[in-house]
Amino acid sequence: MDALKILLVEDDENLSFVLQEKLNFAGCDTRTARDAVEGFSIYLRFRPDLVISDLQLPGENGVELVSRIRHVTKSNVRTIYISANLGRFGSEIEREMGRPEVNFLAKPFSSGELMRLVSAQ
Repeated sequence: MDALKILLVEDDENLSFVLQEKLNFAGCDTRTARDAVEGFSIYLRFRPDLVISDLQLPGENGVELVSRIRHVTKSNVRTIYISANLGRFGSEIEREMGRPEVNFLAKPFSSGELMRLVSAQ
C-alpha cells in the first residue's frame, strides 16, 4: 500500500519540523509549506491525500487556502485545521464544520490526537 501523502502548512518552523518528523516516522510522505501561496503550489504538484493546515498563516488563512484548492481542483479536500485560537475564525469554522472531510485540532494537541485524525478514513 502507498504511503499517505500529506501536505502540512504551518508557519511555525519548529512545530512544522516536529509534526513532519512524527508523520514521516508513522510512514506518511509529508511535504511542508510555510504559507498559503507555497502550500497551494505544493498541493498542485504533490496532490496529497490530506492537508493539515494552521488556520492563522501569513497572507491567506488556512480556510482560504483549502477553499482555493477546492475551487481549482473541483474536489473535496480531506483537511485537518490546527490553531491556538479557533474562536478567532468563528464564521469560517462554522462553514467548514458541516463538511465530513474536515476536522479541527486546538493547539496544543497530543501526537495521539493528531495520529487518530490522520489515520481516520
